[in-house]
Amino acid sequence: MSEYAHLPYRPCAGVMLVNRDGLVFVGQRLDSVIEAWQMPQGGIDPGEDARDAAIRELGEEAGIAPHLVEFVAEAGEELQYDLPDDLIGRVWRGKWRGQRQRWFLFRFLGEDADVNIQTAEPEFRAWRWVEPSDLPSLIVPFKRDLYARILEIFAEPLAARDVPFG
Repeated sequence: MSEYAHLPYRPCAGVMLVNRDGLVFVGQRLDSVIEAWQMPQGGIDPGEDARDAAIRELGEEAGIAPHLVEFVAEAGEELQYDLPDDLIGRVWRGKWRGQRQRWFLFRFLGEDADVNIQTAEPEFRAWRWVEPSDLPSLIVPFKRDLYARILEIFAEPLAARDVPFG
């Protein structure tokens, strides 16, 4: 058992944002030295609704305005991951052992020009659209199982990608 098992999980909201072609938005973190891409995610403020936090994170990380997304689905379970021990002291000032996340699937109603990662406090150095099935291979290894589970949870709405958009 990890020496950090006593630490709590950070409450977080995550967003799977799908465009008209059924591709998923990912960003490459500024603070990562490895070639890792992830979906937008971030902390839920005390008293904040998880879905509101997800929409806020889309704005903070990708510059996407709330009116450019449409809610599709919410994961029916909370997901969590543990940070590797060597990261715990360096991330979040050693306050959390990992994250417990509420995930939401949104449809992107805008155009690529509506994405702007040069936000007030940028978190991504680059962004792109990817096939959903590519997600686990793009994320850092300690989040791969979580991303695989997200794909299982949202499999049905993702499979409906050939349904007319809008």
